[in-house]
Amino acid sequence: MGSPCVADEASKLQPVRVQGSALAHWLFTRLGWTIHFDGIPARQGVLIVYPHTSNWDFFILILAKWAIGLPVKFWGKDSLFKLPVLGRWMRWVGGVPVERHVNQGAVGAMARRLVESKQADSFFWLALAPEGTRKWLPGWRSGFYQVALGAQVPLGICCVNFPQKTVRVTEFLHLTGQVNEDMQRIARALQGAVGKNPAQAAPIQLISK
Repeated sequence: MGSPCVADEASKLQPVRVQGSALAHWLFTRLGWTIHFDGIPARQGVLIVYPHTSNWDFFILILAKWAIGLPVKFWGKDSLFKLPVLGRWMRWVGGVPVERHVNQGAVGAMARRLVESKQADSFFWLALAPEGTRKWLPGWRSGFYQVALGAQVPLGICCVNFPQKTVRVTEFLHLTGQVNEDMQRIARALQGAVGKNPAQAAPIQLISK
C-alpha cells in the first residue's frame, strides 16, 4: 500500500497558523481520513497536490482545505466557470479560471499576483495539481515551478495516500532554479504518495508542453 508520506529536511516549525472548521475536521475523520498539518512558513506561496488520479481527489481535498482552514486558491478549467451554478460554487471554494491555450500568460500573471501580495503582506496561496489531468502523463507540467520560482515564494507539498487515507502538508521548499535538484527534493517529500488509481499517477519529473 506504500509507506506514509514522509518528511525530510524541509520540515520546520511553521510561523503562520490558520483556524480550520471543526465540522469539516469531524467529517474528514468520520470518513476515515487523517490530515497532518502544522502551519505554513509564509503568507504567500504555491502548494502542489500529488497524485491526481480520480474525481474523488477534488472532494477529499476541498474537505481537507476546510478542515485545516487554509484559504487556498486553485486553477480550474475555464469551461467549468461558465456554468451558472457550478461556476459560482467553484469561485466560492477558491477556484480561479484558466484558459489552457493561454497558460503561459496565466503563469506570469499568477507570479505577479503573488509578488504583489508579498508587497502588500496580504494572504495568498495557490494550490494546483502539477499533472494537470487525471489521465496518465509522462511527467508534470512546469507551471507550478515557474510561478513559485518567479515569485520567490515557498513551495508546499501536499502528499496524498489513498490506501492509508492520509493527507500530509508538512513539507515546504524554496526552489533554487536547479531543476533536477529541486525535483529530487520534491520527489523525496512525496515518498509514500499513492493515488486512488495508482497506475494513472505521472512520474515526478517535468515535461515540456
